[in-house]
Amino acid sequence: MSDPAEITSPDDLRALLGTPRSRALSKERVVLHARDREWLAASPFCVLATSAADGSCDASPKGDPPGFVHVVDDATIAVPERPGNRRADGYLNILANPHVGLLSLIPGRTETLRINGRARLLRDAPYFDQMIVKGHRPVLAVEIAIEQIFFHCAKAFLRSELWKPETWRPDVLPSHARLVKDVQATPESLEELERYYGAGYVERLYQQ
Repeated sequence: MSDPAEITSPDDLRALLGTPRSRALSKERVVLHARDREWLAASPFCVLATSAADGSCDASPKGDPPGFVHVVDDATIAVPERPGNRRADGYLNILANPHVGLLSLIPGRTETLRINGRARLLRDAPYFDQMIVKGHRPVLAVEIAIEQIFFHCAKAFLRSELWKPETWRPDVLPSHARLVKDVQATPESLEELERYYGAGYVERLYQQ
């Protein structure tokens, strides 16, 4: 039995939301503007969205010093790999489906830069030496051929008050070690996890 509240067609969706303004439709670009380059040079954080051949999705945060997303040319960018948990969920998705989306942030700015395109994984390229951080040369990079780029409006950040320190409550939940111990069966004790995610965690950021 169908759910009468479910939206099942583009016509139903448009009847509910209306049509976009002309400015929203015309803001897409296919090559980097000088302002896009300035944004990427100032941004220390992005989220890379991928999907597998079966449609299952992954969104992976990426962060490094500002400018870590490397501009290869007017229509190509590259995101360096940094040591992580080695699950490689997003990278495995790219091998099956090259379509990706990237959301680039600048702390304190309520707009975001959105880039969609086709990705490939590279184990080396001439620009890898320009992506060295603290002596760490990436072992791979996601190179993205840009198909769509535009600035996204500020409303989500304004509604959430994300950048207002007075709204921050980092202690609303227990420590990360406690969360891991509560939701996951681990051989380590809570004390061992607390040590792992303690001061040494920051020191190991660029270690394989």
